[in-house]
Amino acid sequence: MISSLSVSDFTVLDEVLTPWDYSTVFSPFIPTSPKLTSSSGSGEPNEKPVSNNSNRNMEDRKKRRMISNRESARRSRMRKQRHLENLRNQLNLFRVENRELKNGLQFLMFHCDRLRTENEWLRLERTVLGQKLSNISQSLVFPPFSSAWPCNIVTAE
Repeated sequence: MISSLSVSDFTVLDEVLTPWDYSTVFSPFIPTSPKLTSSSGSGEPNEKPVSNNSNRNMEDRKKRRMISNRESARRSRMRKQRHLENLRNQLNLFRVENRELKNGLQFLMFHCDRLRTENEWLRLERTVLGQKLSNISQSLVFPPFSSAWPCNIVTAE
């Protein structure tokens, strides 16, 4: 098969493929070596060191990821706990503020009622005083008729 390839085919491959890609491209053409048996003599092939390292790397990554996830979950729970604590503190502050506002409103309503009552009393007093003033001015304009007026007094001469 290799003999069927020309030199021009390789120059094209050199431009497209990197040196480490050659083994994957030409693997069907390269004869494979016989599988090695284990030193125990059981006839089973040895595990490749690359795949063993690969499995270890995968397990290590999996463990690191699991540890990272646990740590992230712990941080998330702590953030949630801090957030809930902040919300509770805000709730307490709002309750105190609400109580203070209610007390202030009650104080203002009490004083408003007191002022309204005083205002009604002052209006009534104004009406009474106005009536008295009207009576006084009426008596000054039209004094009551009495016989003691100088024009009614007859003097003897």
